[in-house]
Amino acid sequence: MVTDSAEAVAVLCAALDVEYQAIREHIPGPVVELEERGTLYEIAWLPTVHATWKVVLVLTDRDNVPAAVQVERAIAGFRPHVVFFVGVAGGRRDARIGDVVAASMIYDYEAGRDTDAGLLTRIKTMPSSFWLVQQAHAVVREERWIRRIKPAPPSVPPGASVRPLAAGTKVVAGSASETARLIDANCGDAQAVEMEGSGVLHAAHANKQVDALVIRGISDLLDGKDKLADRSTQPAAARHAAAFAFELLHRLKPEMFPPHAERQTSAAGAVVQSGHGTMVANTGVVHGDLVIGGPSHDGGQLAR
Repeated sequence: MVTDSAEAVAVLCAALDVEYQAIREHIPGPVVELEERGTLYEIAWLPTVHATWKVVLVLTDRDNVPAAVQVERAIAGFRPHVVFFVGVAGGRRDARIGDVVAASMIYDYEAGRDTDAGLLTRIKTMPSSFWLVQQAHAVVREERWIRRIKPAPPSVPPGASVRPLAAGTKVVAGSASETARLIDANCGDAQAVEMEGSGVLHAAHANKQVDALVIRGISDLLDGKDKLADRSTQPAAARHAAAFAFELLHRLKPEMFPPHAERQTSAAGAVVQSGHGTMVANTGVVHGDLVIGGPSHDGGQLAR
């Protein structure tokens, strides 16, 4: 799979059918269905004021690992400029059901060392693309995204913010649960809890030409989860997140990102690990290609 003459390429991902459908509602024209190694993609073209986007939709399944695998596959196949992961999350702090959170960073709260004295956490942090975070702040300020909510904006407009999220493999169903207390102690500023964002950002980080952002609608809070209520709150929250994502896509201009071959990797601060009260950061910056192999058959170097 290769990109065609579209000015820009965006991959939009979701883990649940209800989230995928919320994205699909914003595609105005016909779609092309493509299967690659078992993964089903839908491809459409979205004209905006600034560009014609080739939009690739993919359903990843739940959890960080399946999300990372599918995002990596989509990046390899379509070479997108941006990847948006759109879906729902459980709110904490002052989050309200229906609000939207664009992730400034994702905390992976699962890692740690379990000792006789207790669990020593090793929280890993992945930042979102800086320029996408800046654009997301503009979407929050302008509030035009609310007009894009399908089928119509609600009578009480939802709020939006750009804040950290916490991602792990657990459904956190109580503010007094062990996992909730762990998040309180180590990821206190996370606005919501979700299950795929860390995998998405790790996949994007491994591909220097791609910028990524996770966008979540708050479908419930940590306390009072109700499967019956989910039937209404999940579709609404997913639609709010999708509206935010498409408003952001409409803001982006091709000149905001350089061609694939010219883009560089900066590894400084890309992964931050905190453990037992200590912050440890990877340091140094890698510019250009990093040679990792010996001479190739044509006398050159094997590089990535």
